[in-house]
Amino acid sequence: MLDQAFVALQKFNWGTSLNEVAGIEDAVVTAHTDADLRKDLEQRLIAVLSTDVSADAKGYVCRKLAIVGSPAAVPALGGLLTQEDNAHLARQALERIPGPEAAAALKDALPRLSGKLKIGVIGSLGARREAGAIGTLAGLLGDSDRAVARAATLALAAIGGAEAAQVLTGALRASTGDKLPLIIDALLSCAESLLANHKRTEAAAIYKSFCGDEHPRLVRLAANRGLLACNSQQT
Repeated sequence: MLDQAFVALQKFNWGTSLNEVAGIEDAVVTAHTDADLRKDLEQRLIAVLSTDVSADAKGYVCRKLAIVGSPAAVPALGGLLTQEDNAHLARQALERIPGPEAAAALKDALPRLSGKLKIGVIGSLGARREAGAIGTLAGLLGDSDRAVARAATLALAAIGGAEAAQVLTGALRASTGDKLPLIIDALLSCAESLLANHKRTEAAAIYKSFCGDEHPRLVRLAANRGLLACNSQQT
């Protein structure tokens, strides 16, 4: 059935009945407890990405590699990041594949991308909480594309921690106008992640910086709630 399913995959589109590729569907489930099958299935799926199949077929493959993929699938998935039809599903797979290879593929793709494709990769780095991408994201905070700069800020907020907070603090000092609320929100998110990791002193320092009257009321309220949480953790 698996061989037949891969033959059917050559003509796959999103209107195709999943019965046509049932062999693949079944193999994905079985692969959870069968390492040899998982490896064989992954190699077959990777091979499909190098053929002249439809964008829908490649999208289907990406969905399956998000489940059974390993670092071996990263080069093939990374090659789709510049293709508008498949970039989204390729990113989803790369978000789920553990290890530095997937993170490197996302970071390496950034200079070749623009617009929504670049924004998507930035979001994937945030979704993976890639601390190793903080330096790259820091360089995008001042990007001429405001949407890219916004995505980088949100990704740093998702990564959290002391290093991301330090980058965002520098950006806050250099920013004015409508950029400020987003950066403040991102810093408060970093403080929350620090507190969750029992780094109370670092979290409290961020919260205290937003307690002054120069900040909007809602920001002060969030900061004071954070300080209360820090004090509660101490006791």
